[in-house]
Amino acid sequence: MRAYRPLASFTLCFTVGIEPAAAGLLEDSHATVDFRNLYFDRDFRQSGGNTLNGLSQAREWGQGIVFQLQSGFSDGPVGFGLDSILMSGFRLDSTEDRAGTGMFPKQSNGRSVDEFSRAGVSAKMKVSKTSFRSGVMTYKKPVIQSADSRLLPVLLKGTTIESHELTNLTIHAARFTEAMALDSSSWEKLTSRFGGGSDKFVLYGADYDAAKNVQIRFYQGELDGIYKQSIANAIAGFDLTKSQRVSMDIRLAKGSEVGSFRGIDNKAYGALLGYRFGSQTISFGYQKMDGKDAYPYVNGTDPYLVNFIQILQFSNAGERSRQVRYDLDLAAWGIPGLSFMTRYVTGDHIQLSQGSEGREWERNTDISYVIQSGQFKNFSVRWRNATVRSSFGNDIDENRIIVAYPLTLF
Repeated sequence: MRAYRPLASFTLCFTVGIEPAAAGLLEDSHATVDFRNLYFDRDFRQSGGNTLNGLSQAREWGQGIVFQLQSGFSDGPVGFGLDSILMSGFRLDSTEDRAGTGMFPKQSNGRSVDEFSRAGVSAKMKVSKTSFRSGVMTYKKPVIQSADSRLLPVLLKGTTIESHELTNLTIHAARFTEAMALDSSSWEKLTSRFGGGSDKFVLYGADYDAAKNVQIRFYQGELDGIYKQSIANAIAGFDLTKSQRVSMDIRLAKGSEVGSFRGIDNKAYGALLGYRFGSQTISFGYQKMDGKDAYPYVNGTDPYLVNFIQILQFSNAGERSRQVRYDLDLAAWGIPGLSFMTRYVTGDHIQLSQGSEGREWERNTDISYVIQSGQFKNFSVRWRNATVRSSFGNDIDENRIIVAYPLTLF
């Protein structure tokens, strides 16, 4: 696969972003560069290795750089602006028998490319409190969320509308036509986890702030010719005392078929309840899949599920899963910026194609340190560890080490 030279892309992207500048465009513009260094090590523990390619390991190391330039809006009753984005990923270590981490495009010989880049521009317009945007972007709403679990995030090509005209209510609409995967620099048609290809994904949704710290969300999305999905979500948090707080996140989803692609039947129920006391939080989650099919979503995006964690989604047909999670902020122990998280999720009642039932579980540990001040403020180091065991899929031991440094240029 051809790798694009990042310097040329940077020049083009930056020029397109600033040449139309007029009054108001530069005044509210800002530019950022995010550096992400990722070491990814996945070890397949079952006999025979990965059930897809036979390898026993997927281990690579890379450096990602994301530059974003966002303009303000021009003066006048109708404001115009441009946003631009440039991303590059560089392979630091990999071999043919350890590729397949989802970090880099693959060459014909099975090896990962040395580097890959992508660039994009989106035009935007603002009228009153309603904004329109068209072009290349990342996007996260309940029915479609750009994945960002490797060096570079998934990009989407499309048009979005966001309106704040009504008090406490935000209305969203969007139409996407193509996606660029985590490990790609090529645009592809939208596909679903069930297969098939589609020319568009359309969504409508609203976020309503019902009260202080209480938000209700409703979204409907449709992958043309394949499936449609409705999601209702309630998020709330309440202080019991200065050092105690309870929170809840309740999600309901219903998916069904569109057109003659194939029948799709899924209902998903999920709830995550948390209790914070001082610097510690303990949470409990429950998730259930009803219907004969798994939870539907667009490939390259993340499903909006309370038990979607580092590796597993717990979204198979018929699956029910339970989560227990513990978080600790060590600032209260005299180490500001250091945090710890561990959780365990187990799933059962999975309806397998041969008529039997499957089980799976995943355990995560996450330790992160973020520098709080000085020249390297926001520089972070993070270790993510996961263990997965399954009666029907891969058994996995995984470690990710992430070093990140976000910079604001202006």
